[in-house]
Amino acid sequence: MDRNLALELVRVTEAAALFASRLMGRGDADLASKSAAEAMTQVFSSVSIKGTVISGGKQFPENPIRRGMVVGNNTGLEVHIALDPLDGKTTCANGGNNAISAIAMAEPGALFSAPPIYMEKIAVGSDAKGVVDITEPPEINIKRVARAKDKYIEDITVCILDRERHLGLIEAIRKTGARIKLINDGDISGAIAAAMANNPIDILMGVGGAMEGVIAAAAIKCLGGDMQARFIYRNEEDREIVRSTGETECDKIYMLDDLARGNIVFAATGVTNGELLPGVSFFSGGAQTHSLVMRAKTHTLRMISALHHFDYKPMYGV
Repeated sequence: MDRNLALELVRVTEAAALFASRLMGRGDADLASKSAAEAMTQVFSSVSIKGTVISGGKQFPENPIRRGMVVGNNTGLEVHIALDPLDGKTTCANGGNNAISAIAMAEPGALFSAPPIYMEKIAVGSDAKGVVDITEPPEINIKRVARAKDKYIEDITVCILDRERHLGLIEAIRKTGARIKLINDGDISGAIAAAMANNPIDILMGVGGAMEGVIAAAAIKCLGGDMQARFIYRNEEDREIVRSTGETECDKIYMLDDLARGNIVFAATGVTNGELLPGVSFFSGGAQTHSLVMRAKTHTLRMISALHHFDYKPMYGV
């Protein structure tokens, strides 16, 4: 995957972040998501790819991005795309933290086409690669990660979505003595932060969206980290959704290469301040964005800070 194409993706996530951030704290999560998706679609039209969205078409009224839709200007490489124009739409609408816009792109077949149900995940960085096992209790995984990172258990920080379904998990982690970072939304950010070197988060644990899991897995693949996942079924309908994808083993443990492999590129831009990236900040006549872009081929991670002057970018000056 060409490095210039990777940088082109940043323009797409920047656009989504700029539009969504204008709706921060205004209480309408669907409007924020729609605004991000519309901006993403508009900028995608100038990117030289034949792209197909295979994961990330969230269900909300008037969403312009759907699974199976074609993006790009129909020239260049044929690619599959997993995206989330606004991961953390509720926290953005409430003026909270950890909202980002994210895209993963790879050759056809390299990204898992996840159904829109829940998935349990565990994610770590390269220094703890190969030591976690999602089938083991949290205290075992925390001890293994602490040993791999040469840290005291009391110095390990576990990132978890602040949800009622995680009360038992939180209690189990507290008994180990490990630290906990609860986030209101945005477990893509949490998973990537756990895989980044010199980040205070050591592990992501818990249940979140399966589509978000694929996007996080793509980024973790670029970082050389590790991740495991399995579907969580609320009812028989969820099992039927998984079976309809052709999966015969409903209780399968998905390793990182099952979710994302090959020549992946990944880009994300912060919408609101979070564990991974600062959010959009506005100044007179423009705004500043903070993004990262990564390639699995080289494991290169670029941090990009951009100043956008709306007089020269009319689409942002609305």
